[in-house]
Amino acid sequence: MKKVLTWLATAVLAAGSAILVYPGAASAAYIPKTPPLSTPWTSQVSLTNPLPEYPRPQLTRADWQSLNGQWQFAASSQIGTPPTGQNLAETVLVPYPVESALSGIMRHENNMFYRRTFTVPASWSGRRVQLNFGAVTWRANVWINGVSAGSHTGGYDAWSLDVTPHLNGGTNEIIVGVHSPVDAAGIPLGKQRLNPSGIFYTAASGIWQSVWLEPTAAGRITRLDTVPDVPAQALDLDVRTANAAGQTVTATVSTGGTTVATASAPAGTRLRIPLPNARLWSPDDPFLYDLRVTLSGGDSVGGYFGMRSISTAVVNGFLRPVVNGRFYFQMGTLDQGYWPDGIYTAPTDEALRFDLERQKALGYNTVRKHIKVEPARWFYHADRLGLLVMQDMPSMRTGVTPSAADRSTFEDELRRMIDQLRGITSIVQWIPFNEGWGEYDEARITDLVKNYDPTRLVNGNSGSNCCGRDPGNGDVVDDHIYVGPGVTALPSATRIAQLGEFGGLGLRVAGHEWSPGNGFSYEMVADDAALNRRYVEVTDTLQGLIRSRGLSGSIYTEPTDVENEVNGLYTYDRQVFKMNFDQVRAAHLAVQGAAAWLRPGESISLGVTTPGFTDRYLRHSASLGVTSTVGDTLSRQDTTFRVRAGLAGTGCWSFESRNYPGRYLRHANSRVRLDASDGTAVFAADATFCQRTGKTAAGVSFEAYNQPGRFLRHTAGEVWIAGATENPASFAADTTWQVASPWWRSGADLTSGARVSLGVTTAGFTDRYLRHQDSLGVTSVVTTASDATTRADATFTVRPGLADPSCYSLESVNHPGRYLRHSNFRLRLDATDGGVVFPWDATFCAEPGTGGVTLRSYNMAGHAIRHHSAQVWIATAGGPHTPQDSATGFAADTTWRIAAPLG
Repeated sequence: MKKVLTWLATAVLAAGSAILVYPGAASAAYIPKTPPLSTPWTSQVSLTNPLPEYPRPQLTRADWQSLNGQWQFAASSQIGTPPTGQNLAETVLVPYPVESALSGIMRHENNMFYRRTFTVPASWSGRRVQLNFGAVTWRANVWINGVSAGSHTGGYDAWSLDVTPHLNGGTNEIIVGVHSPVDAAGIPLGKQRLNPSGIFYTAASGIWQSVWLEPTAAGRITRLDTVPDVPAQALDLDVRTANAAGQTVTATVSTGGTTVATASAPAGTRLRIPLPNARLWSPDDPFLYDLRVTLSGGDSVGGYFGMRSISTAVVNGFLRPVVNGRFYFQMGTLDQGYWPDGIYTAPTDEALRFDLERQKALGYNTVRKHIKVEPARWFYHADRLGLLVMQDMPSMRTGVTPSAADRSTFEDELRRMIDQLRGITSIVQWIPFNEGWGEYDEARITDLVKNYDPTRLVNGNSGSNCCGRDPGNGDVVDDHIYVGPGVTALPSATRIAQLGEFGGLGLRVAGHEWSPGNGFSYEMVADDAALNRRYVEVTDTLQGLIRSRGLSGSIYTEPTDVENEVNGLYTYDRQVFKMNFDQVRAAHLAVQGAAAWLRPGESISLGVTTPGFTDRYLRHSASLGVTSTVGDTLSRQDTTFRVRAGLAGTGCWSFESRNYPGRYLRHANSRVRLDASDGTAVFAADATFCQRTGKTAAGVSFEAYNQPGRFLRHTAGEVWIAGATENPASFAADTTWQVASPWWRSGADLTSGARVSLGVTTAGFTDRYLRHQDSLGVTSVVTTASDATTRADATFTVRPGLADPSCYSLESVNHPGRYLRHSNFRLRLDATDGGVVFPWDATFCAEPGTGGVTLRSYNMAGHAIRHHSAQVWIATAGGPHTPQDSATGFAADTTWRIAAPLG
């Protein structure tokens, strides 16, 4: 009988509570479990040293020891009395949550113990030993060699314990007791549920991020808070320390091993590190500086940061978010951060990078991290790749009014999340509530977050249009529209507008389903071709919202399938991309192109950023540079300039008048004016301006090429070049300009009120004209000998664009009040229905084409009027619609000859 007991588990009672242990024997070996789906990295997980990378890129130390790997494990009814000196019955692979297959447990436990042993390297002698946890859900107690070392509550923030007093110099025992109530308690938990279904998923309990040891000096650095001040060309650095009173902090900024700047200050004092002419971090150039911070007592850590500003500015009449003074349309995905093998924990660092790298490759510039806080390395990858991050606070459970204790817990963990992520360059927005889940005091919480971190935008409740309450304050009004994008809310004078969730187009992929045949979405499609078409259609429609509704961002649901949701671009196992990669990327870039920037040949307008004058734009009037509001045709054209490579030097810019080609903005006797080039080097230099970091965060500044230190400035409605000492009042704002979309969007001119016919230019079909027939757009042979009806069908009156007077609408001459418009991509003739969308569908912007003009859709990014097989569509080259999107002959088929009216 004794022999049998050495192999069978015995329930050992500790303080009246049961813990499953193996007295006198080792715990059971790690037993791999099979997940419902395996990712490409499932089999690559090390069973002895999983996730071996240093876990904290923002606070690195050279000496460290990972404690990831196999730990003993036991379920329990309590976590107050540890099973010291006892082998536990099972083996768990840390740091995968116990519900995951990779953990080897693959079930939920409310209470559990972890146990392992470790030795401290002899080379660490004389230093303090820190025990670090990336994250543990939700309450954790820690014992070292049977003595309590500390505890922590909260499932999403990292924490550390100084365990030096409890070490014995040889083999040490660590026990971690964890309590994870999930949605049985009112705690921040995101989408975890004990009984997952629908849009809620499997719980992630226990240790779910890396555990490691590292030696430090007694006085040590605990956190680096980097706050870039781009207009001031400096980095503000708060070095958080412990036991460092009286010591000096020294910070060194470098790149490629070359020191850029250094600064020193007493510990506890903010350091300001000058960085003149800093290379800025952006989605286009995610440049990161290296940082080394040392205490005079000996502790030293590495880190990094990016120089970037986050603000809002009025662009084309709407409040927009700007990064380094530039409006980026923030286009991203609703990233849930779930894995079929690791649940909350990516199987490897390569897997952790994969989702972000694929999103960046697809042309997204943003990711919304949805009600979860990822490990530090995820944020490092976002920083490195140049993805703007909207960071959610993990929500409390739905349908339950949070108690006073729950609210206190939520706010405490909210502050800790912000503290932990202050130094993350890519985070541009905090979202404390989502769709009202666990919502309370939403206006107060929004202000709390804004006051706690005024350097970023705050979105008080994402999806308040559908769920929960709009706090009315903060920086963002945020709609959720499925499938959408629909007609989004307008921004206000104080809040930008974004589409915080939309999409949800679904496709089941056999062999790659969490629950075969049971997946759901907001709109199911039949096959990958249908998904591709619908996705591109929905995406292209965003352009009209950017222009007419002031939309500044969109978040698509979602990058991958998640459990029973099959809305993903990828399957849940990351093995199948469901659409045409190139077509999806092209759609993303076309939409983002609606936000103008300094690119040769592009048309722009330059907006004033000085408060109280943001409705004014730089224009020419009687050949002089002035600022004025924009309204009529002349002012729209006068405020529109074509960007040219600098006439005097590459890397700088010249601005050519839209309505007076060959004439450029230049300065003469300090006044800015519009003149034709006289061919001299002096003129070229006078007409060249170099983009500089904005004097404020709302835009960019332009320095005179040949007069360094003097900038393009407006004052009293006139435009000059001026230095900082010349009338210094409001100098910073007056020399900061917003690069806006052109007020005159058409690059080619049509005569408003004129009757025209549109002739085909494709070789072999030049006797054909665009006409309407049975309300559909077609091409057919039309001559002066054709009957009157046919000739009238091919004749249209040019009108100012119904959606934008700088573009055009084409009214039928024989059916007054009916216009050419697109519907389901087919061009047709319809009367206005009085809705918001019709004017967009019936507006086209003219661009020069070889031997004619191209008429581009106002609201469908990348699309132009095209004839194909005698039918007329709006189409994009190489798009998902066949045959009209065929790239063959696209340029000729989208070019129309403006001909004398046939009718």
